[in-house]
Amino acid sequence: MKIIFAGTPEFAATALAALLKTQHDIVAVYTQPDRKAGRGQKLTASAVKLLALEHNIPVYQPLHFKSSTEEGLAAQAELAALNADVMVVAAYGLILPQVVLDTPKYGCLNIHGSLLPRWRGAAPIQRAIATGDHETGVTIMKMAAGLDTGDMMYKTICPIEATDTSASLHDKLALQGAEATVQVLASEESLQHYLEQREVQDEALTVYAHKLSKAEAKLDWSLDAIQIDRNIRAFNPWPVAFIQLDEQNNLRVWNSQLSDANAKEAQPGQIIAIDKHGVHVACGNNSVIRLTTLQWPGGKPLNAVQILQTQKLNIGQIL
Repeated sequence: MKIIFAGTPEFAATALAALLKTQHDIVAVYTQPDRKAGRGQKLTASAVKLLALEHNIPVYQPLHFKSSTEEGLAAQAELAALNADVMVVAAYGLILPQVVLDTPKYGCLNIHGSLLPRWRGAAPIQRAIATGDHETGVTIMKMAAGLDTGDMMYKTICPIEATDTSASLHDKLALQGAEATVQVLASEESLQHYLEQREVQDEALTVYAHKLSKAEAKLDWSLDAIQIDRNIRAFNPWPVAFIQLDEQNNLRVWNSQLSDANAKEAQPGQIIAIDKHGVHVACGNNSVIRLTTLQWPGGKPLNAVQILQTQKLNIGQIL
């Protein structure tokens, strides 16, 4: 089949890499325009663009597909001229109007990192961890004009482990998404089968995964240790949980574990022990969390032993 692939970050690149190993003809790749990144603020190509260029696939980077502008109409015509059988979309980052969704022969398929209709939206992986879900997965859907509202064609299941961060869960789901896409697109007959068997989402079960903000990554010690640990794992690798040291500086918290220490005499946010296993901090409901990887401003992330050696924190200190 002739396939257009649209995506931007590493999650999408994993699926593109899998499709490149098949017999399909990837006729074009669509990805977000290059963005400034890093300390030098150099224009940087997306993971998907880099992979496409490596395989000599034409790359298109329109700003949008809006019918109300000449640029948008030109982008629509450019896509239509590719005469693709199907378009695979994964974390692309642009809204596709109905005219684009209807352009390929079999429409557009989306790889979404949750078990829809739970966790529609921008941050499904992070919200699943922060909420304490025991499992998530990937949904392949036929795209509709709404936000992740399309009919579901195929699902995979992925358990969420107690140690999973958004980074580790992202990598698991990226692989599952790639495998699921290859399975659905095994042949034109296979694609037709999954399209015929697709299931309408139950709107009553919808939960939205709202976009992350830096502000919500500030640790709230009034919460119990279980919730704080979930938040720390959910915000790793972005925006990274933090403790505000002063108006200018934050102490970033990369990893944690639950602690068995006793917090009955301590107030939330108080350090009750510092040892080779981490910094034990009192939380709500007399619970205790153990911070195991911390990063001071301008420094590198430190493990528990290194934190102990710095002597920057003290027992009894209120964070």
